[in-house]
Amino acid sequence: MAVQLNPHLNFNGDCEAAFKFYERCLGGRIQTMLPHADTPISGMVPAEWRKKILHATLTLGNQVLMGADMPPESYRKPQGFAVTLGLSDAAEAERVFRELSEEGSVTMPIQETFWAVRFGMLVDRFGIPWMINCGSVA
Repeated sequence: MAVQLNPHLNFNGDCEAAFKFYERCLGGRIQTMLPHADTPISGMVPAEWRKKILHATLTLGNQVLMGADMPPESYRKPQGFAVTLGLSDAAEAERVFRELSEEGSVTMPIQETFWAVRFGMLVDRFGIPWMINCGSVA
């Protein structure tokens, strides 16, 4: 049985901006950006919510990142996980870390560790926790 594990991120009304940011930072491609207005349920949501994203997908090679805007009463700040990016080039790891951390907060600066050439942790401007891991120390 083949299984694919895809993270799905919940946003507080800024899913579209987040996915455009991730597309730019990560070099992926947005495959889906579906607002409520373009679905059969558009009449079931408040008018101000119709531009919010019901489903988004971003592809990075054969990996898929998914997300959506959550109604204010259902949104919870992300905690207890991190999206981990594995990179093979230290300079690229540093670039991605720097861009993702713009207007966010660094929880561990990117640096060499006993297990990686580069490793760092951050929470981006949209509240999503990330870990950047690059290679292993030989």
